[in-house]
Amino acid sequence: MASAPDMGLPLFYNQLEPLSSVAHGDWRARRVEAAPFFATAHAVPLTVEEFGLAQRHYPIVFSVGDNPVPLALMGLNEGVNVFVDDEGKLTQEVYVPAYVRRYPFMLARLRPEAEELSLCFDPTSDVLGAYEDGEPLFEGGQPAAATQEVLNFCEQFEQAGQRTAAFMKELADHKLLIDGEVSIQPDGADQPFIYRGFQMVSEDRLREMRGDILRKLVQSGLLGLVYGHLFSLTLIREIFGRQVQLGRVPGATPTLAA
Repeated sequence: MASAPDMGLPLFYNQLEPLSSVAHGDWRARRVEAAPFFATAHAVPLTVEEFGLAQRHYPIVFSVGDNPVPLALMGLNEGVNVFVDDEGKLTQEVYVPAYVRRYPFMLARLRPEAEELSLCFDPTSDVLGAYEDGEPLFEGGQPAAATQEVLNFCEQFEQAGQRTAAFMKELADHKLLIDGEVSIQPDGADQPFIYRGFQMVSEDRLREMRGDILRKLVQSGLLGLVYGHLFSLTLIREIFGRQVQLGRVPGATPTLAA
């Protein structure tokens, strides 16, 4: 899931700069209670390790395209997150995906041909800077304890990303993903709201799988992840209901575009 600074940047990141004791030796990381970048995020990448917690709060779907990834749906429409206010502050207790928690840091290759990943950050974030308050990033020219914790977290995230990629390959190899569609007919509405633009596991194809393949999926733990995804889909209507309460439902038939 790492992206090179000179290539396309992932969700939330505007720029990437390597963290350096020379350039950032006196910088600190401040604690913030709100994440403005999160306020309009309706779909956030997940790793397979997070399915167990995320499925209690969010529908888990898969993106479209050649390299789909798991996504936690915070809203059903572009720019809508029903779990935070306009400033990006949580309005209820929910699990916050690791992808969100690692910002503004990430591991990235400084050059396309490089094999090693370096700890980088988004310099447009106001979390880091030459502040008087906050946790120091370096002490005596060496990474401080807080920076080492961030590095360990990002390394664990990369490892989880590799296991997630293996899970997605299994889904692709067994042709379990299909185009998803959800139709919601609110009371008093003339037409249903139809959401597309995502993928989901086909229960029909799952039932038709050979017993020996299913047994392998059970033994590897992948089948549990699949059912975690399927069970979470019931939350789509709950997300829609929250959008109705917030007045964030579009007037025309929308597309989810996850």
